[in-house]
This record gives sequence, structure tokens and C-alpha cells, in this order.
Amino acid sequence: MNWQDIFATRMGRMKASEIRELLKLLDQPDIISFAGGIPDPALFPVQAFQGAMTDALSPANSSAALQYSVSEGYGPLRDWIVDEMTALGVPCTRDNILITSGSQQALDYLGKLLLSPNDTALIGWPTYLGALGAFNAYEPNYDQLIPRGNRSAADYAQTAKDKGGQVKFAYASVDFANPTGETLDRTARESILDLAETLDIAVIEDSAYQALRYDGDPVPPMLALEVERKGSIDTCRTLYCGSFSKTLAPGLRVGWVCGASEVISQMVLMKQAADLHSATLNQMAINTVARALFADHTANLRRVYRVRRDTMLAALQEHMPEGVTWTKPEGGMFVWVTLPKNIDGGELLRHALETQKLAFVPGQAFFADRSGANTLRLAYSLADEAQINEGMQRLGAAIRDLA
Repeated sequence: MNWQDIFATRMGRMKASEIRELLKLLDQPDIISFAGGIPDPALFPVQAFQGAMTDALSPANSSAALQYSVSEGYGPLRDWIVDEMTALGVPCTRDNILITSGSQQALDYLGKLLLSPNDTALIGWPTYLGALGAFNAYEPNYDQLIPRGNRSAADYAQTAKDKGGQVKFAYASVDFANPTGETLDRTARESILDLAETLDIAVIEDSAYQALRYDGDPVPPMLALEVERKGSIDTCRTLYCGSFSKTLAPGLRVGWVCGASEVISQMVLMKQAADLHSATLNQMAINTVARALFADHTANLRRVYRVRRDTMLAALQEHMPEGVTWTKPEGGMFVWVTLPKNIDGGELLRHALETQKLAFVPGQAFFADRSGANTLRLAYSLADEAQINEGMQRLGAAIRDLA
């Protein structure tokens, strides 16, 4: 049989992740890679997780750890998240929290919940590649979200209507965004909330990197700003997606959504239909480790990653040829590089791999319209200072070759 004839139409929108393919390069010892925006495994709290897993599998706890559980998530972990969200300015209860298999699953559920074919999602240009992958399955159109722009809500609505649907949500990674490393200031966040209010749409706030600020003043989450306006999370349209992947352990796949209980209850139905619940053993281990050392551990991450960021920014300043610019992130894991217009990031990657044994992510993958060919993303979280200096020297040489 020809499987292509019976695949759903949505499969035409689903593409292989360019980043996941590039991660295979990490297995080649002669490659210096800035492709994977992943935590340094040397910083994982391994001993704490060993103890937490042993405790979860003890006679007193093993029945709960290995048995089916509630779809909403492990209660004590949800309580810990409630305390964290309250500290961020979002008073809430367990009913406002759903545990997901990483924040990636949260994005998938929200796409499923909100998008019908031909509806419009407002996203950044560029935006997180994983968000595009999650939303694409639900066959949306995309329009450019410009927080500091002057485009009217009526224009957004009419453009969506002309394409056969309506605007359903605005998606933004507001702190040290993947891929650009940029942070939206309070004015930009308020602007997105104003636009969403006028259009009567949801806001998806992706905060995977919120705990990784190295300098500058913290900005309240959009959900906190909206709670200030409305007084209660249950009257808010913002849905906050958090994750332990960038702080504690990506392999355990534990994230969460915080939002109005009406929305969370609908997402619970999706969870029941998809995988019943996230792994209870993993949730119990995350809860134990988070309660024991989250603040101290993230402080150590910030110390280490700050040095790597500073090293990369200094190395870019030293080795980049004229005409190359880059962002200067206050946190997170990424620097976004803009090349002269005549240099294609994909071509540069091929040349850099062949001649310099150097890997990064071409920026075009992060644009819904496949623009941005003269951009690239560098991740500094996994490289030490010597690798960063050597890598930026190699990158500069590769750019000069093509220029």
C-alpha cells in the first residue's frame, strides 16, 4: 500500500527538526558544536536524583511511584509550583497547575486546544522552532507578532479572516528567548496583553529560561501582569508554560502549565486521552530535588553559564568580521548572530563543518516564512571557555571565506 495516500493532511506540515538532526554531531569528538541548546550534563544534580529515586522506590513510596496516577500531576509537586508561581506574582492553587511531559507537550496541547485549520497564531519572527513544530500539526496560518509595533488589532483580525480563520493566540518566549536570547521588557509585555484583550485571544507565555537570568532586573511574567489587572488568575487569558528541563533534568521530561482553571480542566482531558499522566516516579523525584536544592542549584547554573555567555560575547567581539552583529542576552543559553545579507546561514554551516569542524543552527529554521537566511543561533551552555574561544575564531574564518 502507499502510506502517503492515507496519511492525514496535517503530516504535510510536520517536518524533521533541524536542531534534532544537528544534535547527532555531538557524538563526533572533532566537532565543536554550538548547535544544541541543552544543559551541561556535568551540572546535573546526579547525587540528589539518586537519593530521590531511591526514596521514591522505598517500600513506603513505591506503590505510588509505580502505579497509575491522576492526570493533573503529582500533588506535592503541583504544590511546590504553586509556591513558585505565587513568588513570581501569580497567586494560584493546584487547580491552576497541570504537569506535562516537558513544556513541549504543553505547547502541543495548547495548539490542539486552540487551533482549528486556517486559524492564525501570532508568533515572533524568528520564534522557537519547537513551537512551530507543535503548532504545525493543527494546520494554522502564522502572522508576525511585533510587541513594539503599531499594527492595529483590526488589521490582524482582517488578515486572519482573509485566510479563512481567526486569530486564536499570541505566543511569546519572553525571557532570554530561544533563539534570539532577547527579553521583552515590561512595556512590550503589556502591549501583547493589550492586543490580546482587544482581539479576545489567548496568550501563551513560554518561560523555559525564566530562572536563568545573569544580570539586569527581573521583569514580571505576563501572567503576573495580567493578574495585577484582573485580580484573579481564573479571569486571565495568559497561559504560562514552565519547565524543569533547563534547570534540573531534561531527560525526566517534567514541565507544567499555569493558567485559568477552566483551561486547565480542558487540558486534563487531553492528557487523559494522550498518555493518562506524566511518569509519577519522575514527578516524585523532581519534587524531592526541587524542594531540597532548586534555589542553590539554579544559582550555580547562573554562575557557570554567565561566564560562558561573557566568554562568547568577548570572543565574538574579537573574531567576527565587519558587518556581523549579535544579540547580548541577559540570561538563557543563546546568542543570535546576523550575517551580511549576501551570506546564507545554511551554506555557512556546510562550509564550517567541512573546513572548520564547527556546528551551529542556521537561523532560517526559526522563521515561519523561511526568511532570515542570513542569521544563525549559537548556544553557549554546553561549551567550556576554551571551546568557545576556538569556536568563534573558526566561525570568523568561515565567514571570511564566504564573504
